[in-house]
Amino acid sequence: MSTATAYERARAEGRAALVGYLPAGFPTRERSIEAIKAMVEAGCDVIEVGLPYSDPVMDGPTIQAAAQQALDAGTRTTDVLHTVEAVAATGVPTVVMTYWGPVERYGVARFAADLASAGGAGLITPDLTPDSGAEWIAAADDHGLDKVFLVAPSSTDERIAMTTAACRGFVYATAVMGVTGARESTSDLAGPLVARTRKATGLPIGVGLGVSNGDQAAEVAGYADGVIVGSAFVRVLLDHADDPAAGLAALRALTEDLAAGVRRA
Repeated sequence: MSTATAYERARAEGRAALVGYLPAGFPTRERSIEAIKAMVEAGCDVIEVGLPYSDPVMDGPTIQAAAQQALDAGTRTTDVLHTVEAVAATGVPTVVMTYWGPVERYGVARFAADLASAGGAGLITPDLTPDSGAEWIAAADDHGLDKVFLVAPSSTDERIAMTTAACRGFVYATAVMGVTGARESTSDLAGPLVARTRKATGLPIGVGLGVSNGDQAAEVAGYADGVIVGSAFVRVLLDHADDPAAGLAALRALTEDLAAGVRRA
């Protein structure tokens, strides 16, 4: 199921979609699946499954720490696909968020085929641009997978037009310059970026900029089609590493707060 379906459903309800991220294999393979399913039950409309990578140059310390835990536990690309399969079975569109290196090593055509057979909706590729992504675009088109590329405040209007033309599913607007991470306040760069991107495409626009609570989610949902949250979810599990049950309860509470936020906007 394409992520566009979830965005359409949210729009029909007069709200933004809540997109939640967790790395596969964190804290363990089984617990990551349990955690993501809890996020789905508590209100996430789309799930991003992170593929842990050894050189996460665009990730902040929170997601780096989680990815390292997953790698130390032996998480491999096949485990990521297993996680996608388990989460997609809930009926929620499930995409993989990954740096390009692991996909290339796995084999681009093979990755697309295996992702599709696992029920995955598509791929978010933060370090791959459409003008250097011909092999992925062809493989994704062969299997009807979403192609989610990123636009940023530094993107020119021409770059935004080129990027959005290559997207399918939604467009990822990263409104924080620098690495990812939860922040105390939302960025004043996000609204103008969304407005510029809307001029170039009719696709839904999801915004990722360090949202960590329902009030921030409501603010972003006021102008974006989707609110993307990653570090805040990861932080909850890191903070409850010694008590998995408490971590799961806190994760549900955070998801419910964020889900209420996107409905308040």
